[in-house]
Amino acid sequence: MAVQLQDLLWGTLAELRYQPVPRRIRALLNGRLVLETMGAAVVWEPQRVVPTYALPIADVLADVTPAPPRSEPVTATPVRLGSTMLYDPSAPFAFHTTPGRELTLRVGDQDLDGVAFAPDDPALADYVILDFDAFDWLEEDEPLVAHPRDPFSRIDVRASGRTVRFEHQGQLVAESSRSLMLFEGALLPPRYYLPREDVAAELRPSDRWSVCAYKGRATYWSAVVGDEVLPDLVWSYPDPLADMRLIAGRVSLFNERLDVFLDGVQQPKPVTPWS
Repeated sequence: MAVQLQDLLWGTLAELRYQPVPRRIRALLNGRLVLETMGAAVVWEPQRVVPTYALPIADVLADVTPAPPRSEPVTATPVRLGSTMLYDPSAPFAFHTTPGRELTLRVGDQDLDGVAFAPDDPALADYVILDFDAFDWLEEDEPLVAHPRDPFSRIDVRASGRTVRFEHQGQLVAESSRSLMLFEGALLPPRYYLPREDVAAELRPSDRWSVCAYKGRATYWSAVVGDEVLPDLVWSYPDPLADMRLIAGRVSLFNERLDVFLDGVQQPKPVTPWS
C-alpha cells in the first residue's frame, strides 16, 4: 500500500521531533555572542507546527542554572489547520508540551529566566532549546527572523496566467491573470500575489504587521467592500528576504475569508489559523 509522505510527517505531530542541521548557528544578545555551534538541531515540541533550535549545552557561552519557579502556569490556545488542532507561533516559548526543566542564562550581569529549556527526552539529553525571540540569530552569515527554517518545507513561486478572482458576498475584491502563486508546502493553501492595481477594493493601511521566516516582514491593509470594512485582509512584503524578491510590492489576500475562483471554478475555502 502506497504511503503519502504528508501523512507520515503529520502523523508524528503529537511526538517530540528533531532533525540535526549541519550549519554554523550563532545566537547574540545586544551584539554579544551567547552561542556558537556546528551541532544544532531543529526541534518541534509536541503539537507545535514550527521549529526552534536545540543546541548542545556545551556550546552555550553563558552560565546555565535552574530557572526560578513560575508563580502561575503559562497557557496557550490551540488553532486549527484543516482538521488538526495545533500550536502555531503565537503560543509563547514558555508554554512547553514535553516534560523538561526551565533554565536561566546569565549573560554578563543579566539573568534571562526561562529562556532555555532542557527536555527530559534522552535523545536530547545534552541539548537545550532556546527562546528564538530572545536573541538575534545567524545561520552561517545570514540573519534569521521569526523562527528557524524547516528543513522539510519549502516555498515555490510560480508565475501564472490563470485568472484568479476574489469576491465577498458576490462583490469583486480583486481579479488578476498575472499572479505569482506561492506554494508553501502541503499544509497551507496556495497564495496569490497580485499587482496592487489588480485589487478593485479600496485599501486602507492597517497597524498590523507580521514576520515570516521565509519572506520577512509584512504590512497589512483593510479592504472596503461596499459598506463593509474587512480588517487586515490584504498584505504585502515591501522588502522581502532574498529568496522571495519576486513578490516585492505585490499584495495577497486571505483565501480563508473570501470566495476564490480560479478560471471561473470556485475553490474550496481552506481552514487555517487565519480563517
